[in-house]
Amino acid sequence: MKLTRLRLHGFKSFVEPTDFLIEPGLTGVVGPNGCGKSNLVEALRWAMGETSHKSLRAADMDAVIFAGSGNRPARNHAEVAMTIDNSDRSAPSAVNDQDMLEISRRIEREAGSVYRINGKDVRARDVQILFADAATGARSPALVHQGKIGEIIQARPDQRRRVLEDAAGVAGLHARRHEAELRLKAAETNLTRVEDVIGQLASQIEGLKKQARQAIRYREVAAKVRKAEAMLFHLRWIQSHADVAEAGQTHDLNVREQAERTLQQAEAARIQAIRASELPGLRESEARAAAGLQRLTNAREMLDREEARARERVTELDRRLTQFAADIEREQRQLSDADVALARLESEDSVLKDEIRSRVEKRSGADERVAEAEATLAAAERTFSELTTALADLTAKRNQIEANVRTHRDRLARLDQDIVNVQSEVEKLAAETGGLGDLNELAAAMEAAAETLLISETTTQASEAAHISARARLEASRAPLADAEKRVQRLETEAKTISKIVNGETKNLWPPIIDGVNVAKGFEKALGAALGDDLDAPVDPTAPMRWSSFGVIEGDPSLPEGIEALAAHVTAPPELARRLAQIGIVSRERGAQLAPQLKTGQRLVSREGDLWRWDGFVAAAHAPTGAARRLAERARLVDIEAEIEQARADAAAKRQALENAEAELKAASAAESSAREAARNAQREANAARERHANAEREINRHASHRSALDERAARLTADRAEAHSAHEAAVAALEELPSSAENEEKLATVRADMDGHRRLAAQVRAEAQALAREAELADRRVQAILAERSEWQNRKENAASQIATVETRIVEVNTE
Repeated sequence: MKLTRLRLHGFKSFVEPTDFLIEPGLTGVVGPNGCGKSNLVEALRWAMGETSHKSLRAADMDAVIFAGSGNRPARNHAEVAMTIDNSDRSAPSAVNDQDMLEISRRIEREAGSVYRINGKDVRARDVQILFADAATGARSPALVHQGKIGEIIQARPDQRRRVLEDAAGVAGLHARRHEAELRLKAAETNLTRVEDVIGQLASQIEGLKKQARQAIRYREVAAKVRKAEAMLFHLRWIQSHADVAEAGQTHDLNVREQAERTLQQAEAARIQAIRASELPGLRESEARAAAGLQRLTNAREMLDREEARARERVTELDRRLTQFAADIEREQRQLSDADVALARLESEDSVLKDEIRSRVEKRSGADERVAEAEATLAAAERTFSELTTALADLTAKRNQIEANVRTHRDRLARLDQDIVNVQSEVEKLAAETGGLGDLNELAAAMEAAAETLLISETTTQASEAAHISARARLEASRAPLADAEKRVQRLETEAKTISKIVNGETKNLWPPIIDGVNVAKGFEKALGAALGDDLDAPVDPTAPMRWSSFGVIEGDPSLPEGIEALAAHVTAPPELARRLAQIGIVSRERGAQLAPQLKTGQRLVSREGDLWRWDGFVAAAHAPTGAARRLAERARLVDIEAEIEQARADAAAKRQALENAEAELKAASAAESSAREAARNAQREANAARERHANAEREINRHASHRSALDERAARLTADRAEAHSAHEAAVAALEELPSSAENEEKLATVRADMDGHRRLAAQVRAEAQALAREAELADRRVQAILAERSEWQNRKENAASQIATVETRIVEVNTE
């Protein structure tokens, strides 16, 4: 089987229907990264039955469907179809009825895959077994993908065994064996299940037998029950009939009693009507008596409530008199307390006023001392601030000048070091520039490498032309060889078929005589028409029907004059000699004329197969016998064997030509590879020479620019050093000219001691003034509190007098009540 075409529709990046024709020979697919080359191999593996989405570089199996892009919508299905040439009929028997097989796999989003072979739905296992028989498949080593070579190299022994089995073409047998084992296991499971079902049915049968016995017993008991129920119902009917008669008698008695009760009820109704006429007068008397009783009861209850209210009023007045006496006593106590409090507050007020006058005099003197102490302290602090500022300025100026001296000294050292470094770099750069080589020599080497490269390219082009020519000759020699091999195969197939037909009877117990007959070419139909089915008879003496050897007898009649015997053109066993001697060979035109001259047992035949027999039987040539066909096939077999030898020789010559063309192609390919390798080496040499020249030129230019930069930097560093030396000497002279700070520090210490004494004195005077102020503030607050308290006690005294007058008035009112 050979793959001839691959069709993709909606698979990964192949959104539109795409056909790939795979012609005889080597087919290659080239292109940049990401153009879909790997998708072709994955499409083959997917159509061959791959079930793992990870091996297809997909998150799930639905991911093989085109997912859409910026200008194309997503698809809902994907399909891959392969067309396979099955002209050698090596496919499994189930699908081996056609020369071309179309195997397709279609997937719907969220609906799974469907496999088809020539339009018929099949299982995935059928597709996998088909490719396994062809020593390939989705996971076969014959299908090499990225990383497969490394997997084979690092494979375990069992994995290598699978590779060998795929190469031997027995993987399909393993798949079939596995499927057969599964079926056997399923059959065993079914047998076990059948045995379980038989056991269950046996137990059910036992239960059913028991239920049948119970059913028979039930029918017997039910019959007895029905009989007993009938007897019971009969007895109940008799009893019910008696009860009905008794109930009739009771009914008659009840009717008579009802008539008596009706008369009594009529008499009672008459008496009730009389009593009802007397009832309104009695009800009116009862209503008048009830109204009088109600009035008397209401008057009694009113008097009882008036008495209770009078008692409660007396009690309330007694309680209020007692409360008024207590209130008068309480208010009199408050009057006495108010008099005492007012006298005390008057005394305290006079004392506080005397103290306030004395504190005012003391406070005026304290304020003067505080102002004097603060003025002295402010003068001392100003002097201290002036001295501190002068000393800080002098110190800051000294520190700045010292920092300038250190900075200029460090700058001089750094500039000296930079000058030394620049001189060292200049010397090192001069040494490196001398080691770069001569540019003229490098240019000459570059030109020589370019000439060598030109010669190598010319040789490579010639080798490529020779390679193309050899490949063309090879392709031209393949077609004749294929035709010759097909011709040999066709002739061998025809020879095998004819041999099977011709030699089919040799398996019988007695071989027919036709196996020993050889006829000249062109006389097969004549012999078949003359002997017919008699050629199928054997010569074995043990056969029940056979040819016997009598030979030619002298008394046999001779053929008519001018007729040649068929025996002259046939080599046959002696058993046929007498029969062949009585058969003549004539032309079709003369046969009918010479037929009347035949004697008993003689026959005439034409080369075309016409037959005229002595007894008048005639057979035309268009109805050849089986024996004639077998004789013709024997002759054809001899011719085919000769043609096979010639075709084999022709195929061998063309195969030798193909091998010569392959050898020429191999030699041309080797020469082309050598020329390409030489051209690559020359290219590398030319590139290296060009790169060496460019590097040297670039380095020399870089060194020159670097030397210029170093010279400029050296000049600039020398000028900077002279400037830094002048600045350093000026800073040292300024530092020596600064006055000493010892005198200012001594004055500052004296002023600091005086200022501390003035500060302590000012704090003491300020504390005394603050204490006097706090005492005056407290006295003022107490005076205000005395005024408020005096007003409060005066109000209480007035309220108490008012309350006493009010209570006395209420006592008079209570006594009046």
